[in-house]
Amino acid sequence: MSTYSQIYIQVVFAVKYRDALIHESWEEELYKYITGIVQNKEQKMLAINGMPDHLHFLIGMRPSCCLSDLVREVKKSSNAFIKEKRFTPFNFQWQEGFGAFSYGHSSLDNVIGYIMRQKEHHKKQTFKDEYLSFLKNFNIEYKEEYVFDWLG
Repeated sequence: MSTYSQIYIQVVFAVKYRDALIHESWEEELYKYITGIVQNKEQKMLAINGMPDHLHFLIGMRPSCCLSDLVREVKKSSNAFIKEKRFTPFNFQWQEGFGAFSYGHSSLDNVIGYIMRQKEHHKKQTFKDEYLSFLKNFNIEYKEEYVFDWLG
């Protein structure tokens, strides 16, 4: 019997200490690079976008994929890519951990739209409020002091 699946995951992670280091002059190149990593791992990138201090991507995930391994590879490789390209004079690092939120097929258009409108969305809501609302809306238990290393 063949394996059939529909697994859609939105991944969210931040720059270490939420430093606003992702500059609009090179963010598109970063997103293309990350998309390549995801595709090379045989997953389907559906949307990717973010802000200077964090990013979101939505993938169609195969059941054989280990999400933690995929995100670890995305962070490790993109971190090296940013340093190699010298996109920023500052020490760039991704923060430990990530958020992963699952969706059904009927939600894809809304989630893709949400990801693609990140800059517009964050004129009204901080990343911290956004992330905590994800955790609450998905009924994920957490301790706020362990979510991220928030600045200020």
